[in-house]
Amino acid sequence: MKIAVSGKGGVGKTTLAALLINYFRQQGKKVLAVDADPDANLALALGVADPQTITPLSDMKEMIAERTESTPGKMGGFFKMNPKVDDIPEKFSRQLNGVKLIVMGGVKKGGSGCICPESVLLRTLMTHMVLLRDEVVVMDMEAGIEHLGRATAKGVDWLLVVVEPGRRSIGTALQVKRLAQDLGLAKLAVVANKVRSEADKEFIKKSITDLPILGFLPFDEKVIEADLSGRPPYETSPILLAAAQEIGKKLSEG
Repeated sequence: MKIAVSGKGGVGKTTLAALLINYFRQQGKKVLAVDADPDANLALALGVADPQTITPLSDMKEMIAERTESTPGKMGGFFKMNPKVDDIPEKFSRQLNGVKLIVMGGVKKGGSGCICPESVLLRTLMTHMVLLRDEVVVMDMEAGIEHLGRATAKGVDWLLVVVEPGRRSIGTALQVKRLAQDLGLAKLAVVANKVRSEADKEFIKKSITDLPILGFLPFDEKVIEADLSGRPPYETSPILLAAAQEIGKKLSEG
């Protein structure tokens, strides 16, 4: 199963990704966790003690140069468009309680439409992880799902859009929906986070009428405590863990 998690910054998509990674790990699945958001926080949400020591793939200039047959630091020139990536999840991931974690990093583009060795390698790797890996892949995306190309998107089993009770969050969700439809991604669903009341639920239901709502994650200050202490949210918030388990079951059932 391949799951991409998107949404406006701050709505809790990384929290949901961590909860789902924990759920599938507890089900005995092999799990590949992918932090595809340039503002990388998934390692922290999974309880990695020293996330600052993880080097994003996009910063591994020598590896990228070797795989793409390019020259580090050189603008322009020729490079390989189909670099070898099948061994990257094993060689460059951080192992954590049976989960492999990859931090993709961001590409500093020189201009719109820029094609560079870094972006080519990341896109090729994303395609490999979605289409050719045999484990559960959970991807924490940026709001624009930039790493997903058309062919890759069609291989994603679920795109989950995380929203919170608020109009800006809903607006971002609708933008993601349009992008996903343009890419041909069929299975989209919403997960509502930071839900405090029935009124919050009703607001989200009325605001999003053309996408299925897969579940509601309750607001819990213990998530903030987990962040401050460097612990995963599933270790500190039983109510969030229970809600995430229900969402995980629905995803497994299709």
